Amino acid sequence: MSLKRKLVAEAAEVGFASCKVCRPGDVPQLAERLAAFLEAGRHGQMSWMAERTHWRGDPKALWPEARSVIMLAENYGPSHDPMAVLEQRDRAAISVYAHNRDYHDVVKKRLKRLGRWLIAEAEREGGGAEIKVFVDTAPVMEKPLGQAAGLGWQGKHTNLVSRELGSWFFLGAIFTTLELEPDGAERDHCGSCRACLDVCPTDAFPAPYQLDARRCISYLTIEHHGPVDEALRPGLGNRIYGCDDCLAACPWNKFAVEAQEMKYHAREELLAPKLTELAALDDAAFRALFSGSPIKRIGRDRFVRNVCYAIGNSGDPALRPAVQALCEDACETVRDAARWAAARLA
Repeated sequence: MSLKRKLVAEAAEVGFASCKVCRPGDVPQLAERLAAFLEAGRHGQMSWMAERTHWRGDPKALWPEARSVIMLAENYGPSHDPMAVLEQRDRAAISVYAHNRDYHDVVKKRLKRLGRWLIAEAEREGGGAEIKVFVDTAPVMEKPLGQAAGLGWQGKHTNLVSRELGSWFFLGAIFTTLELEPDGAERDHCGSCRACLDVCPTDAFPAPYQLDARRCISYLTIEHHGPVDEALRPGLGNRIYGCDDCLAACPWNKFAVEAQEMKYHAREELLAPKLTELAALDDAAFRALFSGSPIKRIGRDRFVRNVCYAIGNSGDPALRPAVQALCEDACETVRDAARWAAARLA
């Protein structure tokens, strides 16, 4: 059995849903597309995207010794309908990927385990190998590489879509000095479908295959610091951390399956938490509730800001006392959000 076939089998054994390979140079259009995105200012406050663009736009420059990029898909498919909570206006909608443990930690451990196996296997076959593992924390554009490797294609919402997994999967990458047979790029299967574009509450897609992060709810609730533009706040609805609308709308999700990894199974208290309870969190309580969660990264103030917007969008005057209590919060952004919400419910 070839090393490549052994690798695919081992990746499945480790727990990955799919394993494909491309060359570092298989995304020649990447630098131009990244430059256009940045030039238009569509990255918003994500200044890190404009840093190290010579690496971000060219995987070959990131590690010149790399000969192959192994792209891995990690399934986190939900067992419930993530859109259902949007109708419960006194409850909070949290993105599926953040319902339990931080995926960065889970995926990186798998990548390292697979990488160690690959090094050992290469040595057994009389050669040597070096690796570097990446999961959403380095200047690596995983989605274009995922398409180049054949894991899926970047849909009209710019996320990767798979005919086997739908939209619910994380990406990890292993760069290696080994020469592995590439799988070939996946072609686009979106056709005339516009489901992901039409469902977006804030019109974050200027055109198919283009995203303006400054209007994206995931960006606004996670990456954006300070007050959110008042014109965009109603579109947030009760989404307080991320947004799954464009992912959930994709028809290819008919092939999606529930995640096997228990660390991705939703914690009951995060499926549809009460907005009033979340609004009452101080810093210590916030840290305790979201220990080990990706939500912890944004901090209490940004989180409670989002909760205030959701309460303001609820249309329920009974929730007004929860934001009234925050109108004199120590954080200026929270005060602004609370006063906006209180005025909406007056």
